[in-house]
Amino acid sequence: MTTQWAEVDDSLHDERVDVGLSRLFGISRSQAGVLVRSGEARVNGATCTKAHKLRVGDVLEVDLPDETEPDLRTPADLDILYEDDELVVVNKPVGMAAHTGPGWSGPTVIGALLAAGHRVSTSGPPERTGIVHRLDAATTGAMVVAKTELAYAKLKNDFRYRRVGKIYHALVQGYPDPTEGSIDAPIGRHPSRDFKMGVVYGGKPALTHYRTLEVLPGATLLEVELETGRTHQIRVHMQAIGHPIVGDSTYGADPVLAASVGMTRQWLHARNLTFDHPLTRQRVDIEAPYTSDLSSALTAARASVSRGPRIEP
Repeated sequence: MTTQWAEVDDSLHDERVDVGLSRLFGISRSQAGVLVRSGEARVNGATCTKAHKLRVGDVLEVDLPDETEPDLRTPADLDILYEDDELVVVNKPVGMAAHTGPGWSGPTVIGALLAAGHRVSTSGPPERTGIVHRLDAATTGAMVVAKTELAYAKLKNDFRYRRVGKIYHALVQGYPDPTEGSIDAPIGRHPSRDFKMGVVYGGKPALTHYRTLEVLPGATLLEVELETGRTHQIRVHMQAIGHPIVGDSTYGADPVLAASVGMTRQWLHARNLTFDHPLTRQRVDIEAPYTSDLSSALTAARASVSRGPRIEP
């Protein structure tokens, strides 16, 4: 039996203990419930019921059976945007998850870094060591990974207290009016589809700022800045104001518009990441170039101006 622990961040604030155990340690909800009932899962050192609500900063502990440690290394090409002794920033490609988890057997950022010989912090659950924030598998862009324990602790804390600047570019359907503004709407689990999030009463506070960068036929390129980091936040908020991200079929995108620019996934890219270096505390500003599919989609959209009638939003 091995005891593992993880600290609760704001993505799990007010979630039940069994939900937290499932997400943090990669176990099923039913297995989490068994561990709670048997006293093998604890919050801040104390046993509780599975319905106990978590708070930011709580420490979840769980006693799990010893297993042969998996080899997480998955060779894959990674574009390294910045690296030093404390951290590495990658331009995460499409189709790559941050780390392994239930239902995911594809390539991961951690696996690719390990396979390439990069050092990764040992802090955090075994399958996600060094991970201080995540991007969806279908979202590309700048993602930082901690290489040392100091970097892990400092970066986790900075993300938790919103001291990290996160700017995304998103190609959305139609023309948001006003051309720049803020979306302040709570986000929680979708009431009828567990794999989706939505704007729901009683959800966690979520605040998104956007401004128009370029108007294209049937679509608008936006710069989006997050003040909170809820699951699928940009995707949910864009759908909520009637302008889903091009190619995002989960959140209401028009497949005809996506096909017209050659997109087979959501046009969403983590463009800039700005943070204090965990050792020097000097500001680090990273910009991630667009991936080839995003650039091609923009080229196709711009070219359609001269091809005739545009696709209406």
